[in-house]
Amino acid sequence: MHYGSGSVIPSRSAGFTNTGSPRPARPGQLDQMMADNIAGGADPAQINEMSHASAAALLDRVHHTQDAELVERVLTLVDREGVDVIAELWSRSEPDSLPGILWRLYVLRTWMRKNRESIARLWRVGEPVATTASAIAGVDQAPTEDDIAHTADSILAGAFTGDFAIALERAAAFTDVVALGLRIEARNMTSRLEARNSEAVQAESSDAAKKQARTKAARLMHTAGNLFVTAKDFRHGANLWRRGKLE
Repeated sequence: MHYGSGSVIPSRSAGFTNTGSPRPARPGQLDQMMADNIAGGADPAQINEMSHASAAALLDRVHHTQDAELVERVLTLVDREGVDVIAELWSRSEPDSLPGILWRLYVLRTWMRKNRESIARLWRVGEPVATTASAIAGVDQAPTEDDIAHTADSILAGAFTGDFAIALERAAAFTDVVALGLRIEARNMTSRLEARNSEAVQAESSDAAKKQARTKAARLMHTAGNLFVTAKDFRHGANLWRRGKLE
């Protein structure tokens, strides 16, 4: 995946494992007419209208259902349907819109589950001692890979079956800590490089290796910056939702 537009955005080529199970029916919001229009290249205004309508319909339907199977299908929508369909429908939506926020929540879950080991480590770096962020996000001070996967599912589940604003605040708190972990790792990497230089051992480290380390540190800082922006998007979405203005 890559990061663009100030938010966590997945690569369009990202693949998802096919378990071999039968494809379930699209859960309400992605009916055949919408899918056909997307495939046929609907105009931008039509896509925008469908994105808002589908996001609102999906959220409303799940909030008012007692069907556990439907809830599970919606939560694992990307896993089962693949990312391309909802990417076409929601990925171009602004972050202060309902489809834009739902898109970011789905991408956050996918990212967390696919990178659970490194994210667990980044959380421990960014949150070495439990703070309010741990309580808000619902994450232990030293989470395991399984804890990260569980948190990913519970944040998205909370958006559909609980208080939408609280789910967004949990997503924001979580993203902030991971971004901080990235920033700390980048700074530590740069500090180690400067220490080696100051000890006059440049000969032991090639120019290419030093350049590679600086490039990696810069990329970590760039990713951290994008994640901090994504966290702000989630918090802004929570405020809009509480004011009845997230559409």
